Amino acid sequence: MDKNFWKNKQVFITGHEGFLGSWLTKILIEAGARVIGLDIVKNRKQIVLNQKGLRKRIKGIKGNVANMKLVKNIIDQEKPEIIFHLAAEAIVGRSNKNPITTFKSNIEGTWNILEASRGKSFINSIVIASSDKAYGSHDKLPYSEESELKGDHPYDVSKSCADLIAYTYFHTYNLPVCVTRCGNIYGPGDYNFSRIIPDAMRCVNNDKTLIIRSDGKFVRDYVYVEDIVEGYILLAEKIKSLNLAGSAFNFSDENPITVLEILNKLFEIASKKANYKILNKAKYEIKKQYLDSKKARKVLGWKPRYSLQQGIKKTLLWYKSNLV
Repeated sequence: MDKNFWKNKQVFITGHEGFLGSWLTKILIEAGARVIGLDIVKNRKQIVLNQKGLRKRIKGIKGNVANMKLVKNIIDQEKPEIIFHLAAEAIVGRSNKNPITTFKSNIEGTWNILEASRGKSFINSIVIASSDKAYGSHDKLPYSEESELKGDHPYDVSKSCADLIAYTYFHTYNLPVCVTRCGNIYGPGDYNFSRIIPDAMRCVNNDKTLIIRSDGKFVRDYVYVEDIVEGYILLAEKIKSLNLAGSAFNFSDENPITVLEILNKLFEIASKKANYKILNKAKYEIKKQYLDSKKARKVLGWKPRYSLQQGIKKTLLWYKSNLV
């Protein structure tokens, strides 16, 4: 990242209290950016922002990104040069139970950001956080940015729709927007224990049996959180200078691995005997899904700095110190 680029930059981050959002906020503040954050929860239990007085350096606003009036007021009053839109319902299980809430947050929230940004000359870059789930299920792997967007279930469809809406705001209104799609993000600070890595970390540290909802053979790529943040930052820096508006970028370590393989690696690194129970009851999930990130590597000069081994070690240490 170019720290000179970010010094005194006015940056608006939605979902700044979340797992990825808090890391992005932390790194941008340390680079000298002025961050305005919008999150549905304020001052949540988030170690990443609670350290080194970081929270005091954020203008945090509690509210829902689906509230158009609030979003418009923030953008009009704060005049951000850079926007990162990360706020979303991110848990697949909750999305299946509450599809309308998911659509409001993930689809309406996205069009609110884009519509409130339309015609604002002070905005230079907008990065919309999508997901590998936006692609839906394809036989041809890995997925490239050219793969069709065809989600089947509520969370997946919400991301497919948000991506298309971002494209229309570029093509119709010339908004400087790009979309990111990532593999499974893991690392310190993730308290969503419905996800496999945080739950595994908790079970390893507490000597509990890990429950695996699937058959353990689902294939994904896993990317360390700081690598993803670096990708987002590089993209925001270069949207204007490299004329990237209207593009999508995959971020992946290009190392697909099954659930059982990554769990066995985790237990091995922790020097613990593997302890899990396979339920094989997962529904509405894609069996194999992983990404091609050649475009990000070539255009942005991005590549992961952390191997899976290094990332798991750092994450295990964090959970060991911060779980009670």
